Amino acid sequence: MKIAIIPARGGSKRIPRKNIRPFGGRPMIAWPIAAARDSGLFDHVIVSTDDAEIAETALAHGAEVPFPRPVELADDFTPTRAVINHAIRAMEEAQGREVTLACCIYATSGFLDASDLVGAHGLLAAEPAAGFVFAALHFPHPPQRALCRGPEGGVAMLHPEHAGTRSQDLCETFHDAAQFYWGRRDAFLSGAPMFSTLARPWILPRDRALDIDTPEDWDWAERLLALRQAAGEIPA
Repeated sequence: MKIAIIPARGGSKRIPRKNIRPFGGRPMIAWPIAAARDSGLFDHVIVSTDDAEIAETALAHGAEVPFPRPVELADDFTPTRAVINHAIRAMEEAQGREVTLACCIYATSGFLDASDLVGAHGLLAAEPAAGFVFAALHFPHPPQRALCRGPEGGVAMLHPEHAGTRSQDLCETFHDAAQFYWGRRDAFLSGAPMFSTLARPWILPRDRALDIDTPEDWDWAERLLALRQAAGEIPA
């Protein structure tokens, strides 16, 4: 079976209750739930949470909450992989069958599009040697041309060997979009690193992903949402 796992603990510090805070007229977590359901890929769309209000909200918007997240997996230091692996094993025990593929989707993926889940799933299926496919974004400027500030306030190139290199001659670079991670069951459970020769990036347009960690991020996300709704890209 294929499952979507949306980790959503209740203890967000920088943006309190961000997983269920209203965003575009619905709780934030409702957006990734809808995208996962609309993709048609999953046997189960589950939310892993330690919080009763989050669980109630998730259920109201079409997700399953088949088990509570253990307390020891709900603190500020618990890695996401531990939450994913717990959910895989818990679902296998509950359903009596093995998970084949899992997709971890972050609860604040307010711009997640079902088509990206479908495309990334297709990429994973097309490459049997790959263990993971993750959402990625291109850097807006080549990091090889980055500047750093010196102790006296001046600047220097982080990679001075590229001072004269044309940007079009530099290798393509991208970063984790912090949106979703498709993976094979054994790749997740084995502890294999997410970013390695066994991983493939699924490149997103810049306006379809925003990592929301701070109040400033949230404000920018609301502005971007309004722009996309005004353009008819997202229903108002």
